[in-house]
Parts: sequence; structure tokens; C-alpha cells
Amino acid sequence: MAIVLGAIADDFTGATDLANNLVRGGMRCVQLIGVPEHGLAGVIDDSDAVDAVVIALKSRSCPVGEAVRDSMHALEWLREAGARQFFFKYCSTFDSSAEGNIGPVSDTLLQRLEAPFTVMVPAFPVNGRTVYQGHLFVGDRLLNESGMQHHPLTPMRDADLVRVLARQSEHPVGLLAWHELQRGAQAARSRLDALASRGMRQVICDTLTEADLDVLAEAVADLPLVTGGSGLGQALPAQYRRLGWLAKVAEAGALEPASGGALVLSGSCSRATLAQVGAFLEHHPGFRLDPLALADGEDHLEEALTFARARLAVGEPVLIYASAAAERVRRFQEALGRDHAGELVEQALGWLAVALVDEGVGRLVVAGGESSGAVVSALGVRAMRIGEQIDPGVPWTQATLAGRKAPLSLALKSGNFGGEDFFLRAFDILPTVDDSGGGA
Repeated sequence: MAIVLGAIADDFTGATDLANNLVRGGMRCVQLIGVPEHGLAGVIDDSDAVDAVVIALKSRSCPVGEAVRDSMHALEWLREAGARQFFFKYCSTFDSSAEGNIGPVSDTLLQRLEAPFTVMVPAFPVNGRTVYQGHLFVGDRLLNESGMQHHPLTPMRDADLVRVLARQSEHPVGLLAWHELQRGAQAARSRLDALASRGMRQVICDTLTEADLDVLAEAVADLPLVTGGSGLGQALPAQYRRLGWLAKVAEAGALEPASGGALVLSGSCSRATLAQVGAFLEHHPGFRLDPLALADGEDHLEEALTFARARLAVGEPVLIYASAAAERVRRFQEALGRDHAGELVEQALGWLAVALVDEGVGRLVVAGGESSGAVVSALGVRAMRIGEQIDPGVPWTQATLAGRKAPLSLALKSGNFGGEDFFLRAFDILPTVDDSGGGA
């Protein structure tokens, strides 16, 4: 089976974010967790009904060599699947490891595909991520003033993406400025070709509006490789239809009705997620995970499990969270070590997910990229069908798990995404069957 778009995402929520926008653009999409051992037909039953595949990796903050190796493995699998175009997806805040994984991965993918150049389009205007004169804004603040400068794993202290990428890439970095983009797709492509002829194989693209994304998509739809955030993903399907690569499909995001208890597991410490945790706690109790208590043994996990069981027994949604303000996170990291503190939380969330899904949870929201990776890995999720959007960048998905009669409904939320009422509203908009007892 040939697919139109094969995407490689550097974390799990970013993969879901891109897949969501592809579905909104009319593409039937499957997200894979890691690179499968076999072809797509060995992962899902109806592989012929797939237009796009997004492979989710955990390569955003890992060592550079590991990120390059895993991305190349994903590329080769997607090439075997017959993808016409490839997409390297990273966060709309352009963050990766201190050494920078975005540049080295892009360089390697370009070399393997023998592509002359690619575009770097992190912007997602509907979520407040825009680029002007090469500088990334979050809302009305420069990236390095948006809170991302305090990110516990991948702090971003420079908003000039040309400068950031130049520190990571083997090649000169170009800029497609906004005034050049306003001349239309043909002029934008001519400018990109001109920059490439001068050795600039990666070009940061100014983007202020959804219309700018449409222009960029038209300009680059036939490139072997594009890179960026999920905003570009929503604009590409229309161009694939223009090229005759993609047929119109009714209800690209159709899923089965959901069943089972409702659970939120939150590890993100972003401002958006902290506000969502606060909004949930105004209406329902929650259980806060303490990394220091987790380090002392299993009693703290058992307390969390007892709390969740009591809430689920009366049909209430459950929130278990390690989300905390930056100062509190720093205290945990100083006491336990940065990596160990994060590992304790991720292991705890994964363990709780397995235990509670086994006991009947069928609707699960996970907040945070690292947390989502830990949870889906613990559950053994290998593939997810992408459904309808909850908030920009976050859809419901469904996965088939061994031993469950009904699919597990999953929403993997990037820490920075979603409105304050996200944890409350996500379950309200998900169609369910009359089966409050489980489906496990």
C-alpha cells in the first residue's frame, strides 16, 4: 500500500498534533508508536484506508546520535511504505536538546533523500505560534520571554530561529521573510530555490496567519521533505488533492463510540497545563504525585490508586498529576537529580495507566510529551486511529489493546495546548456507549 505523507515526529504529543491537523484537512491518518517491525498491513487491519502515517519517536531531548539514528530508521520504513512526501515534525516552540536535535536530524534526512533543501515552518497561528523576521513568538511574547526559557528539559532562551538553527546545522540557514511570502506561492518557491542555490539547505519561514500556511503549502507540496510544526500539516492535504495525489474522503476522523471510566494523567509543567489542572480542581478533587514520596517506595502509588478507584466507582472523572510550578520542579530536581525526578514521574504515570485501564478505564487523557510517551509505552500501544479535534492540536484517538473488547480512547495533549477547561470538556465531547462499567 502506498501512502501520500509519511511523517516522523520527535515526541508523542507532537505526532498526535500533526495527525490531528492532517485529519482536519481530510486525510485518513494513523499514528504509530515507534517504528514497526513489519509493514503497515501488519499493524492495522484496514491499511488500505490510510492516507498518512505519523511515526512517533522520543527523540526531542535524547542524545543527538540517538535522535538521528531513530529518525533514519523511521524514514526507511516510510520509504518502504511508498510515501510520496516526508515530514519531520518538531514542536511549534522549536525546542530540542541543548546541542540541538532539529538541525542534525534535518541535515541527515535531506542527505538521505538527496533533497536540495527544505523549509522550517514551526508556526501554528491558531495556537499563537507565529514567526516574523525569523523570530518565534508565543502570543505577543518572544519565545525566550514566553515561559519556555524555564522549560525543565528543553529551555529556549533565544527567539531568533535562524541563529538557533545555525548553531545546529552543517549548512548556512536562510530566511523566507514575510514580505516575500506575500507575493504568492510561485514567488515564494522562486525565493526558496534562490536561497538553496546559495547553499542554504534549511530555510526558516516567516508565518503570521493561516493564509500564510496555505501559501507555503502550495509552494512546497512537491518537495521530498518538509519540516515544522503541525500548522503546515493542516494546509498540505488541499495541495495533495490539487496534485491529484489524494481523493476526498467523508469523515476522515470517524471513531467508534467510547466506553469505560475517565482518567487524566498529567506530567506537564507548562503554564497551560497548570491552568487546566487548576480549573479541574475547582470542580473535582485530584491527587498530586510527589516525586520525593515516589522515591521512598510504592506506598505513594498505592495511595494514588486507592484515590482513583474511589472516584471511578461513583462515575467521576479522575485527575492524577505531577504538574507543578517551576520552583517546585527545581526543588525536586535538586533533591533527586533532573533525570531521576522525571523518570520517577514517568514510571508512576505509566504504572497507574496500566493498572487503571486493566480495571476498566476506557477514556484517558495524558498531558505532556514525555508523560504521553511513558504512558503509551507502558500500555503497549503500537498504533492509534486519529479522530476529531478537542482543541487545536489535540484530537481523540483510539487504540486496540490485547484483552480489551472495546478500543481505548486516548487524548495525548502537548503541555502548552488546550483551553483552561480542557480536562473537563474533553470527556464531554467524546461520544460514548451506555457502558459506564468498562469495556475491558
